[in-house]
Amino acid sequence: MELRHGPWAGASPDAGLETLRRDLGRALASVCPASLADRREDLLQVAMMRVVELRGRDPGRAELTPAYLYRVAYTTLIDELRRLGARKEVALEEVEEGPQQPVAPGDPERAAGASQIARAVRDCLQGLVQDRRLAVTLHLQGHTVPEAAELLGWDAKRTENLIYRGLSALRACLSLKGIEP
Repeated sequence: MELRHGPWAGASPDAGLETLRRDLGRALASVCPASLADRREDLLQVAMMRVVELRGRDPGRAELTPAYLYRVAYTTLIDELRRLGARKEVALEEVEEGPQQPVAPGDPERAAGASQIARAVRDCLQGLVQDRRLAVTLHLQGHTVPEAAELLGWDAKRTENLIYRGLSALRACLSLKGIEP
């Protein structure tokens, strides 16, 4: 039984692509936050491709109810949010060289302090044994222990120990340089 009410009514297996596009666009507009308004057309294209692929794989089963279109719009949006929230991958060499520190226009003292701390952290990281340095660097980039273990090809327990010991050594080194938490 096909539902024919609500803002997405009108799409059916034999509806044209324009009707499908219109109905899917309404569903997407109902779930898409204003911050992604500029990406709405791209999201609509992705959602359209999902529906068309499903109809191509199993035309008899692809009943396009309003609830189904809403679900497609919602999952398309969630996938986009996850993609946007994914970590930017940075080469380890770039991290060890250090990012360029932006200078705060109103507070040069704070900018100089931040630069000094960044330099101290880089120096202390360089003093760690390579395995600890790798594990700690990934940890400082925000990777969890399982993620770091997978990236490094080590088991989770070894990675956890290297991070724990590496962070301890990093704190001790920073403390010797006069930098306390």
